[in-house]
Amino acid sequence: MTAKEWLPLIGIAVAAFVFNTSEFMPIALLVDIAADFGVTEARAGLLISVYAWAVCLLSLPLMVFASRFDFRKILLFLAAFFGVCQVFSALAPGYWSLMAARVGVACAHAVFWSVASPAAVQAVRPEYRSRALSTIVAGSSVAMICGLPLGRVVGLALGWRMTFVCIAVVSFLVLTYLFVVFPKMGAGERFSLRELPDLLKNRVLLAIYLVTALVATGYYTGYSYIEPFLQQVGGFSDGFITAALSLFGVTGIAGSLLFARLYEGERRRHAFLVAVLSGIAASLAFMLPAAEGAAGVVGICVLWGACGTAFNVSLQAEILRYAPAGSAAVAMSIFSGIFNLGIGGGSAIGGAVGSAISVAFVGVAGTLVAVGGVVACVMLLVPAMRKKNASSR
Repeated sequence: MTAKEWLPLIGIAVAAFVFNTSEFMPIALLVDIAADFGVTEARAGLLISVYAWAVCLLSLPLMVFASRFDFRKILLFLAAFFGVCQVFSALAPGYWSLMAARVGVACAHAVFWSVASPAAVQAVRPEYRSRALSTIVAGSSVAMICGLPLGRVVGLALGWRMTFVCIAVVSFLVLTYLFVVFPKMGAGERFSLRELPDLLKNRVLLAIYLVTALVATGYYTGYSYIEPFLQQVGGFSDGFITAALSLFGVTGIAGSLLFARLYEGERRRHAFLVAVLSGIAASLAFMLPAAEGAAGVVGICVLWGACGTAFNVSLQAEILRYAPAGSAAVAMSIFSGIFNLGIGGGSAIGGAVGSAISVAFVGVAGTLVAVGGVVACVMLLVPAMRKKNASSR
């Protein structure tokens, strides 16, 4: 790819890093936030759940409104608004004011992940689309390598509020970079809610959304409470937990690279999808026994991180492949909303399991849901993709 293609792509990838760092930061700081506000860890976990539910509810209407603007204007506004909300998060005097600031961040998130992939694909030539998507997802993975662990280190050393200050500073730097390098780029579509029923008649998209809801819910039932799980069940140190969070990101990059290299050809795509979804279910299933030792935790983090990233980018690729012309960003906004419904639902289920039984069993609960996603992929999604491909030949 040329520098003209790489520069805006890097900007979107760095923005993805910042957005994902912010979204999951409460996971790394859950214990400290709960202690500071005098609430339970389950209630602090609602900062993740409510954020995700806000994205779920707002993705579609906000994207319908934003579709009238070009991608450059959207991304610049989002970076600025996001940074301001991070400042409010850092200054929040109480639990509910922090919640309100997080909802503001969620509004920016809702639109960003609706336009990030279509903008990345539009920024490069058709033959580089898979590489563009994997680059954006790599930005998310780096957030787990550097963002979450660094945020945790800053939080432990200076307090969780300074973590949000750091995110605000980086977001304003991203705004400056995007202002300088990002070209004017048409949104490529103007969408109204009247067109939504036609979009939802697409059986492949409906199957993708079902699989997304189930697998994301299962994934985040376990992942949202990985810090207290490793502390209370495994008895691991803060340093080890930080390293484990980093490992998720490292293997996430590996997952995005595997996608870029392997995700071509109809049969290979289907097998790849089933394999990564099965890997997520297996990671959740072995979460509790793996906590017996450091080696087991490392193994689970490797599998979980790689499969989680590959699952996300693979389904995004299929949405861009099967969405009707002129509807890619809106189809992606529905995906983002449903994915965040899974995050919120998973976090809520994990919190309920932790409160009612024990945090030790969040992986078991997540497995039950994620297996449903694997079954839906095999029984519904793959057949729908095959039928669609056959009819288009």
